Amino acid sequence: MNYQTLSYTDLGIASALILINGLLSVLLKLQLERQLLLAAVRTVVQLLAIGYVLGWVFQSAHWYVVLPLMLAMTLIAGISAAGRGKQRHAGLLTDSVVAVGLSSWLVTALGLFVVLRVRPWYEPQYAIPILGMVLGNTLTAVSLGLDRMTRELSARRDVVEMVLALGGTRWEAAQAAAVQAVKAGMMPTLNQMTVVGIVSLPGMMTGQILAGQSPTEAVRYQIVIMFLIAAASALGTVCAVLMTFNRLFSPAHQFMLHRLTPRK
Repeated sequence: MNYQTLSYTDLGIASALILINGLLSVLLKLQLERQLLLAAVRTVVQLLAIGYVLGWVFQSAHWYVVLPLMLAMTLIAGISAAGRGKQRHAGLLTDSVVAVGLSSWLVTALGLFVVLRVRPWYEPQYAIPILGMVLGNTLTAVSLGLDRMTRELSARRDVVEMVLALGGTRWEAAQAAAVQAVKAGMMPTLNQMTVVGIVSLPGMMTGQILAGQSPTEAVRYQIVIMFLIAAASALGTVCAVLMTFNRLFSPAHQFMLHRLTPRK
């Protein structure tokens, strides 16, 4: 099986396909041309940059090189998750970074130490791609959970305050919103798991097959990754929702809606 290398000319031809999106935006008056251009440029620049960085990291393969990169990836993922909702509150950034980082690192550690048994654990060929895939999906789950939690509490303000006024606890008042938030965070992963292998071939599996790996071996790796992602997404969403709950409800069972402010 031959591996087909890509030139910069090939990348240019593929990049031209973004013009389809721009044309649709113009025809339908979506006014997304500037965003599409910016997103396309960032995609190319960021991926080319990380390609060179990973090439250097893979050659070094020392823990003091791999670990800072993994920490930087985690921090960026947490910041990105905190910046997607329509409302914000004090402590949102901290909660987001902790939820994304804690769940992703815990699940990735289980994958590296227990499932794959990578030695040493910081082997960049495994540690960086696996953590990256887990972080990418977890930040989406956390951002959806945070946004849904704050929106549900704002929309259910009357119900929440009524429950508290009737002597209910803060958890009883917030439980319905928390349940909806966790469901929202987990839904993308559940949808992906439902159709994986039938409708879509995930990126890791496709990459391994294109690189000449046996399809059955690629499938085994993809199954492991899917379950790691599912676990991290669930843990991250629950963690973020509970921390948001703690931020917006006082120990005296008061709903502090004033802490929520619209994002500028």
